[in-house]
Amino acid sequence: MPSKIIVCDYAAAWPDQFAQLKRIIWPTVSDIALAIEHVGSTAVAGLAAKPIIDLDIVISSAPDLPAIIERLKNLGYEHLGNLGIEGHEAFRAPPGPIDHHLYVCLAESIAFKNHIRLRDRLRNDALVRKQYGDLKRDLALKFPDSIDAYVDGKTEFILNLLKDAGMAAPDLESIRNANKIF
Repeated sequence: MPSKIIVCDYAAAWPDQFAQLKRIIWPTVSDIALAIEHVGSTAVAGLAAKPIIDLDIVISSAPDLPAIIERLKNLGYEHLGNLGIEGHEAFRAPPGPIDHHLYVCLAESIAFKNHIRLRDRLRNDALVRKQYGDLKRDLALKFPDSIDAYVDGKTEFILNLLKDAGMAAPDLESIRNANKIF
């Protein structure tokens, strides 16, 4: 049975948790990857979030992916595939003290641009950050057992922010469709 969706106040420990995970992962992929980015709501100071750290390992090209998959496997990560989102590979984290989601993204992918633009927009606008946090809290209360309904409930808000951030209509449609997959 899936766990309940819980959105909590921002925790000052989240950046440190990201840094701990990065210290473990980066030495294994640093000669291939461009960066490891802290994305998702835990990357935005002051934003209410599910207490799960999201990390994107950024690569420049798809041929780099098999080596990254193998190296992450050696760290205990299980490759789950792209889950229907091009340029975005998901991994199940090994058991450990920090709950997290790990993705490998192509630098030019819509998925990575979505993560970065949304994160940066939320970091730079206190009103939007509060509105998004309130929306997430409301959705978690309304749909505590349905990640699909939770994600669907956030989609239009996210798409409007990304549109304001200059994301093109076809890219927005791709994100809308990806959010329906969950």
